[in-house]
This record gives sequence, C-alpha cells and structure tokens, in this order.
Amino acid sequence: MSNTGRLTTHVLDTALGKPAEGLRIDLYWLEGEERQLIRTVHTNSDGRVDGPMVEGVAFMAGHYELVFHAGDYLRTTGVVLPKPAFLDLIPLRFGIADPGSHYHVPLLLSPYGYSTYRGS
Repeated sequence: MSNTGRLTTHVLDTALGKPAEGLRIDLYWLEGEERQLIRTVHTNSDGRVDGPMVEGVAFMAGHYELVFHAGDYLRTTGVVLPKPAFLDLIPLRFGIADPGSHYHVPLLLSPYGYSTYRGS
C-alpha cells in the first residue's frame, strides 16, 4: 500500500467572490460517535491550508470529520448575521476508502448556504 495519500481542503466565500481567509478548520478522526482531534488550522489568503491536513502513514482508511467555523469567519467579513446565525459550525463527515489517494474536500460558503464535493 502506498503512503503518498493526503487530505486537503480550501474554502471559497461565494457571497464575496473570493477566498475565505482566516477561517478555522478542525479535523477529527471518527470511531463510531467518538471524535479525536487531529489538527486545527486556519485558511491562508488563498482560502487554502498551508499543506495537507493529514498525509502519508498518518492518513488511514476510515471516517473523518472536518468542522468549518463558518459563523466566526462570516462575522469578520462585516456580514450582519441573525442571532443565532443560520450557519455557524459546518461539520462534514466523509469516508476514506483509499488512503494512498489524494482527497480534496473544498467548501463553497455563503451566509445562508454551502456546498462541497470531492475535488482533485
């Protein structure tokens, strides 16, 4: 089995039409409903994370969760959000079947909606 696999992500603010800079992202390893924090990062000026979230031998088959701190980010953009905000924390749970592959999980974000997909 190859150990060249990795998990990457980026966030685009579709309401402002630009990368989401400074957005906090937590990555968890899941075993059933138990979560183990692997890493916390913030997006850079390009809306990306500086390097993979996890890679190589640490990247294993199984279930993961990315938690995007959307509410905190949106408040920094000057958007007036209701209380409570419609979107605050966005958890994305997904499975990794082939840890030798590149999995890219981007988030397209606005104050009232988001979408994601497996990118390349």
